[in-house]
Amino acid sequence: MLTGKKILLGVTGSIAAYKSALLIRLLVKEGAEVKVIMTPAAKDFISPLTLATLSKNPVIIDLFEGNQWADHVRLGRWADVMIIAPLSCNTLSKMASGACDNLLMAVYLSATCPVVVAPAMDEDMWKHPSTKLNLQTIINYGNEVIPVSTGELASGLFGEGRMAEPPEIIDYVSAQLFKKGELAGKKALVTAGPTYESIDPVRFVGNYSSGKMGIEIARNLQARGAEVHLVLGPVSQSVDLQGIEVSHVRSADEMYEASISIFPFIDIAVMAAAVADYTPKEKAPEKIKKSDSEWSLSFVRTRDILKSLGGIKKGHQLLVGFALETQNEKENALSKLSSKNADMIVLNSLNDPGAGFGHDTNKVTIFDKEGHSWFFDTKSKKQVAQDIVDLIIKKTNA
Repeated sequence: MLTGKKILLGVTGSIAAYKSALLIRLLVKEGAEVKVIMTPAAKDFISPLTLATLSKNPVIIDLFEGNQWADHVRLGRWADVMIIAPLSCNTLSKMASGACDNLLMAVYLSATCPVVVAPAMDEDMWKHPSTKLNLQTIINYGNEVIPVSTGELASGLFGEGRMAEPPEIIDYVSAQLFKKGELAGKKALVTAGPTYESIDPVRFVGNYSSGKMGIEIARNLQARGAEVHLVLGPVSQSVDLQGIEVSHVRSADEMYEASISIFPFIDIAVMAAAVADYTPKEKAPEKIKKSDSEWSLSFVRTRDILKSLGGIKKGHQLLVGFALETQNEKENALSKLSSKNADMIVLNSLNDPGAGFGHDTNKVTIFDKEGHSWFFDTKSKKQVAQDIVDLIIKKTNA
């Protein structure tokens, strides 16, 4: 996807600059041509020689190198995309204010290509109001910001502020900038999150689904040109779903009704939600009071969303289901694929570390109705979403 692309990488003064070496190596491996600009402060964290060797191009630091002038306008027009990784708090402030006191800022202000930044700073700096204001300012300017991750920081603390890992930056740039339009004109339905089945006004039966997997799939579909409608169960996280139409639901019945009403008008449906198979037979109108006697609940089956959609699916529609299993994983997934009349089934097992509910990662195997299978090792859910959408695109173009 990056073959032949011209990437201008800006490296600023941050301990995370060591990741720039791997980022360059991955970009070159993907077939991109890479040129590197460093701020003077960045030299204290990583050697220009290292980055020049990996990029196979001289690293530029100053506006004047020897007797030559570094043409910042030409550099800003040469690139297909400019990536600033790591983006320090100091350079972020300069980008927001338009300060131009080094070559990197001169190139940034001259760039006619998209600009993507990967911030890196300590948690207190990351959460400071001025940082948040500066981030929003550069977003308003049209720049794209790759979210930071949570982990061990240079200060020794554990929290938000870690720069995204190089593979995640590659995936982001590929998906957001160079894969746009592949699903243009397509309409997609995605379900995500748990369902809550009410017992009384204050109690419910639910599951541990965070909705992260379905949300990432919706984002990836939208980033690649599809018009996306997300039917979202009661998730606890606050997420940015700009550009995606969202229907918030609570119960399996509400998710069923929303999905059935939307499905006839879409081309791609990905049923990633963890929908309850059973719901209490009776919902008490008032809070059930505690007593000394035993208490039992009777349950009835909920309506099967995936099977219902499979029953009305038209020839042009692609239906993808999920199977979360704890035993006989492959057999159960293939049985679900067949019985629900789905085109693809995504299997993840609670027996695999880092997979399933509550994690930021997942490990999946995908089966299709033609008998093909694809195995993917543990990855971030953002990367898993990209793998799933890659196969969806392959199927829709077949």
